[in-house]
Amino acid sequence: MSVKLRAVFLAGVCAGVVSTLAQLLLWWLSGQDALLLLLRDARLTAALLLGSAVLPPPATFDIHVMLAATAIHFMLSMLYAAVLLPLERTSLASSLFIGTAFGVALYFLNLHGFTAIFPWFAEARGGITLAVHAVFGITVMLAYRYSGILR
Repeated sequence: MSVKLRAVFLAGVCAGVVSTLAQLLLWWLSGQDALLLLLRDARLTAALLLGSAVLPPPATFDIHVMLAATAIHFMLSMLYAAVLLPLERTSLASSLFIGTAFGVALYFLNLHGFTAIFPWFAEARGGITLAVHAVFGITVMLAYRYSGILR
């Protein structure tokens, strides 16, 4: 595997994990049921692959839903990390700005643009989801900067 592919893999997986943990923490801190929302979002994501039949409540644990959602989450995380790769050699301040701006743009693309095709994602809109997308972009840029793979 090439150095750039390893960097994209690492940054995507790292940002996917960090953003998910941040989302769980923010849901919990806001008094929401983090597990219920995680299971809901897993169903929203898995429906991209498994179809809308997985959407109806209750949002219970289903191994097929979780595996599909996890695969989609990390594939998209790596794809989005690859978009930022050409910008990885910026200063720390620029990296933080670019990561934040990318995450915010990604939020609007995912939660407002793609809902024209996948309307079920509209229920995941909100401040926490917006913040977590910014965390994702920042984490990608920091992973590129500090992983040492590209240096």
